[in-house]
Amino acid sequence: MNRIGLIISREFNQRVRKRTFILTTLLVPLLMLGVVFAPLWLSRMQHDERKEIVVCDRSGMIAPALQDDARIAFLPVSYSPEQWRDSLREGYAYLWIGADVMTRPSDVRLYAEQPVTLDLETEIGERIGRIIETEKLRSYRIENLPQILEEIQTDVALQVYQLDESGKETASSGALSMGTAYLFGLLIYMFVFMYGAMVMQGVVEEKSSKVLEIIVSSVRPFELMLGKILGIAAVALAQVLIWVVLIVSLSLVLLPLLGGEAIAQAASGGMLPQDWGHLDPQAAALLSRVTDPWFLFELFGSFLLYFIGGYLLYAAMFAAIGSAVDNAQDTQQLQIPIMVPMIFALVALTFVMREPSSSLAVWLSIIPFTSPIIMMARIPYGVPGWEIALSVGLLYATFLGMVYLAGKIYRVGIFMYGKRPGFREIYKWLSYRS
Repeated sequence: MNRIGLIISREFNQRVRKRTFILTTLLVPLLMLGVVFAPLWLSRMQHDERKEIVVCDRSGMIAPALQDDARIAFLPVSYSPEQWRDSLREGYAYLWIGADVMTRPSDVRLYAEQPVTLDLETEIGERIGRIIETEKLRSYRIENLPQILEEIQTDVALQVYQLDESGKETASSGALSMGTAYLFGLLIYMFVFMYGAMVMQGVVEEKSSKVLEIIVSSVRPFELMLGKILGIAAVALAQVLIWVVLIVSLSLVLLPLLGGEAIAQAASGGMLPQDWGHLDPQAAALLSRVTDPWFLFELFGSFLLYFIGGYLLYAAMFAAIGSAVDNAQDTQQLQIPIMVPMIFALVALTFVMREPSSSLAVWLSIIPFTSPIIMMARIPYGVPGWEIALSVGLLYATFLGMVYLAGKIYRVGIFMYGKRPGFREIYKWLSYRS
């Protein structure tokens, strides 16, 4: 264990002192916050000029109903599109509405000297559509018909409750379950390959520099592989923890600067409920779920278990590849069998979220090569404890077995230079006895 500890310490110190580690540790949180806060900042800095749209309405029914607002002003005119195009060019754009627009809603044209944005195009089209709908309702001559239609329109807010083994009810949210499944599945996929490839690259570099030939004389292959994998795992955890601390700290600084107006604007736009005391049942269920301490503990605890387990398993497989070759180019072909299970798990994620209790979902969440992603897609929907225990146990047991196999490949491959081994030759290496 002392030798493994020395290898872990060496791997950790060697990588955290690199300039690339420091730069990525500092820049990634800034990039992530930039993606979130840049739109809010731009929305505060944006000052759209009021656009004047000249309207020629041959039907005589649409233009009088078009209402001005802070962004658009409508100016009725009588001249033709040709006159506007050839000489007048009044206003920001010219809106032509045909005489039979009530029967042919497509008889509407918008002319502009500058490219028209999708927002402006959509807003004008929706306004004209609502006016046509209102006029058609009036043609039925039913008293208070718009009010009647508004009153009979009904949105059902379904309240969902999940029962545990004892029959206790817990508010459930399908939107939250799906969102967390996507988020945690993608995070595991991204980090497993990113840090697993770091292990492979480290083995290849040390092999090419002959450093491992010196180390192997005093350390068993299993100990070296385990120490290297755990050392880079410590680097990964340290980097992720620093990212979390930086993101939370910078968010607390930026929210007061941008939050007041930006959050109010988001609320007015329907992105956030303005009155948390009068939430609809679905929003109340979601809020109840995300504030449940046991649910959060189960979710983030499981994520930590499967994130570490998935990394350890795939890092051992990447280490085996790095031990078998002596340059980065030769790793491409050997990586394919490793990548297939994780890519398949990512593809199967959508099906698992639709049928989290199906036989396929259960088996994929237990098989170690797919369980890190698939089980994280099932846990928000509720998974029996024995399935999680079995899945985690198999995942970590397979990791230890894979470290042992990687050590056997490493024991032979470390002295092989100038030749790219195939799968058949690697299988022979595994059959050699010490």
